[in-house]
Amino acid sequence: MTDPRYNYGPDNPQYPQHPQDQQPKVNVGKLWAGGVGTAVVAALLVVVAIMLIRGVLGIAILSPEGAGAYGTVSTTSYAVAAAGAALLATALLMVLLLAMPSPLTFFTWICLLLTAVAVILPFTLVADLDAKIATAAINLLVGLCITTMLSSVGSAAQNDPRRAGY
Repeated sequence: MTDPRYNYGPDNPQYPQHPQDQQPKVNVGKLWAGGVGTAVVAALLVVVAIMLIRGVLGIAILSPEGAGAYGTVSTTSYAVAAAGAALLATALLMVLLLAMPSPLTFFTWICLLLTAVAVILPFTLVADLDAKIATAAINLLVGLCITTMLSSVGSAAQNDPRRAGY
């Protein structure tokens, strides 16, 4: 029988670890699966918000008033752009997770500042005030959706051996 006080092997936390023995810092599959899920949610959020604004509130956003609750192909383009923004944010998150200290802090700040730009942008365009406010509100919702969901995904995708089992 071996005395556990003299157990000096790979199971001992004081045993020297070699870089090739350590897990990768990021679970890339989990990160991108969460990124694709976030892209789907962001696209659907745009469609639901536009249908609510056009159909219920009667505000002509992204197309003329007679285009119905869904609008035109511009609604589809907006939804695809939201999904693309989520995928770009996922790529940014992956780079930050691999290269930065406190990656989620940097990611949150970058996303919130880009969301602020997206909220301000409609007010620089020529449109009715109610359409500008509605577009800014959609941009705010999509930006917050992407930021919060990907922050959670990034936290879950980190492989931290110190937190294993907790």
